Amino acid sequence: MKKANKTDESMISKAQTEFEKLTLVFVYNADSGLFNLAFDVAHKIFSPQTYNCKLCAVTHGAFGIKDEWRQYLETLAAPAEFLHADEFKAQYKTKDIEKFPAVFMREDGELKLAINSDLINACRDIDDLKRIVNAQLSDGSTR
Repeated sequence: MKKANKTDESMISKAQTEFEKLTLVFVYNADSGLFNLAFDVAHKIFSPQTYNCKLCAVTHGAFGIKDEWRQYLETLAAPAEFLHADEFKAQYKTKDIEKFPAVFMREDGELKLAINSDLINACRDIDDLKRIVNAQLSDGSTR
């Protein structure tokens, strides 16, 4: 096996830096935990029209992620991170952002709101959500 030299390490490091430069951070309008998961599953089954997280409602069925959404995520140039609202607040120490679901762009250590809850809540299906994510990735402006 060939031992990596400094040039190889530099190329790998540069590629990792470029790849990690932009990450999409999707935040659900739900908290983590087993109780919350059970409640959310029941809510989606018995009263889907009143479920309060459109991001989850559009991308997940009652028991997991929809195949179409999973396949779409695999095509994105930027990696995606998914967090519940409580996890997001704890990880990013944000107190001024209270309206979820939302999508943020994390780039060079800076977090920016990319897609607000109004846009996500207006989505009727995965195609609508894919359109707004694609538009955000292509123009990079904060919405």
